[in-house]
Amino acid sequence: MTPARTAADLNVSRETFDKLELLERELRRWQAIKNLVGPATLDRIWDRHIADSLQLLDLAPEARTWLDLGSGAGFPGLVLAIAGAERGLKVHLVESNSRKCAFLRHIVRLTSSAATIHEARLETVIPGFVGKADVVSARALAGLTQLLDWTVPVLKAGTIGLYPKGRDVEIELTEARKKWTFEAEILPSLTDSEARILRITSIESHS
Repeated sequence: MTPARTAADLNVSRETFDKLELLERELRRWQAIKNLVGPATLDRIWDRHIADSLQLLDLAPEARTWLDLGSGAGFPGLVLAIAGAERGLKVHLVESNSRKCAFLRHIVRLTSSAATIHEARLETVIPGFVGKADVVSARALAGLTQLLDWTVPVLKAGTIGLYPKGRDVEIELTEARKKWTFEAEILPSLTDSEARILRITSIESHS
């Protein structure tokens, strides 16, 4: 089992680290009943989920309103809400699965995080954030073309897209560019040498 990191390792305050430890403990407790994350990732919660989510925060240091789609068990949205509280970040987590939303609300209450849970399909939530979200993120939710189809309304209004991707990122970019013209910065992942993070801006359709 990967040992828990320290506050210094993650470059967070002791208070934030305590809340992240609470998230880890509760995830393990709920996992036995609710199956919130892939069982194979449980032994790597700190790297696979927490640190992987946390790295997005420094890619948008000025963000104050963050929209996270398909939040699942809170990665990255819940981690960002916990760690971003000290800089005034407000995170909106969109998740349609009721049991996962119950877990998200539970952690928000325990940690007093500045997060709002939207138990709804993302297509119904996104229009309300046009011109209001600084960043939109989605982790392991869909291919890039589909993500852009969903998020183009907010991206066109100036929101930055941050999308963690795996080894097939170049293939996804090639496919997406058949439909969309956009600026894409490919950033390295700090937790997985084969992973990348896409920073998407300035999008327009070809039609």
